[in-house]
Amino acid sequence: MQMAVVTLGLGQTVYCEAGKFLFKTTNVTMETRLSGPSGGGGQQQGGGGGMGGMLRQAVGTAMQAGQRALAGESLAFQYFTSTGGEGTVGFAGVLPGEMRALELDGTRAWFAEKDAFVAAESTVRFGIAFQGGRTGRSGGEGFVLEKFTGQGTVIIAGAGNFIDLNPADFGGRVEVDTGCVVAFEEGIQYGIQRIGGLNRQGMMNAVFGGEGLSLATLEGNGRVILQSLTIESLANALRKAQGGDKQGPTGGLFSTDAG
Repeated sequence: MQMAVVTLGLGQTVYCEAGKFLFKTTNVTMETRLSGPSGGGGQQQGGGGGMGGMLRQAVGTAMQAGQRALAGESLAFQYFTSTGGEGTVGFAGVLPGEMRALELDGTRAWFAEKDAFVAAESTVRFGIAFQGGRTGRSGGEGFVLEKFTGQGTVIIAGAGNFIDLNPADFGGRVEVDTGCVVAFEEGIQYGIQRIGGLNRQGMMNAVFGGEGLSLATLEGNGRVILQSLTIESLANALRKAQGGDKQGPTGGLFSTDAG
């Protein structure tokens, strides 16, 4: 399992999702806030001070916290700032796999699966994007993505190995297991499509193929990062290793008790 060791200059700040922090040197301060850098909260913004500015910041913080709660994520971010010379902070993801540093230059945003974000420079703005269309809303597949804009470095993590591809190299469109999508650049159109509906082949895919009834579609010209291991497949492997899989080949649909 990889980890990121970040060197901070004097006054430089990075923030991470709560639970991704590993260690720091003593000259790095840690502060917990309810939002990441954005137009609405996390840091002081322009546009007037006094009670009006405080109210706008409070509303923005509450909205972002509410969005993260809807995404099933932690409400808090942790900020790390070097206060005395060069400092060091360590971060890691939550699953064994790869990490990747994405460099944002301000021209294109990046979208990441809601569990992929690890840490980012304070110059990178954090937001929530809702995608996947009606199918995504009803099925919960890829509906909530985290959006990163501005300039700076974003660190993401995933399970297994990463593969980079561009749909433009494959006729403009690829279809992917919904659990394999880690991140993609702005300009890529993300959607969810049904696999054969409720017909015979669709049910065969869902019951025996383990693919469910939907796939993620990625279209356009831009970078896409996929992971080789899904959280669901990892959980299934651990359950089998612990002797907890008592299901038949149909995933429990026709299984019987062993006792």
